Amino acid sequence: MLTMCDQHEFFFEFDKAYNHQLIEKFEASPEHQLTENVAPAERGVYAVYYKGQLVYAGKALQTRLNRRLAEHYRKIVSRQNIDVTDVTCRYLVIRGDWFVRAAEDALIQTYKPVWQLSGFGSHVPGIGRPGVRTSRWDQEFPPKD
Repeated sequence: MLTMCDQHEFFFEFDKAYNHQLIEKFEASPEHQLTENVAPAERGVYAVYYKGQLVYAGKALQTRLNRRLAEHYRKIVSRQNIDVTDVTCRYLVIRGDWFVRAAEDALIQTYKPVWQLSGFGSHVPGIGRPGVRTSRWDQEFPPKD
């Protein structure tokens, strides 16, 4: 039997191909000032930039891009130590649940956003209740009085 080295085998890596195309398309999409009505009522992925740095990546799957980005806008304008004019966003409309989840993962793995696990995107009920610790994002950008 003939043995061959692994350089003769081809295995199509769908995830790598998808991620490459996704990032290419994402980086080619326009960057917009974050406003309350910046995006369409569609499913997809988005990124939030603060002073030009991609700081958060998310998905709109059970909700829509317009709603999710409006939530982020309202959160930012209600905080100290941050000016919403320093915040921009990008988004892509994506069809199909798996593709949306894979796109969010690709953005997070590629850019490693600094606000990703900070509490910025949290929907956790009970914030402010006794026993719930204050997130890193809430410490850096506390609510306005």
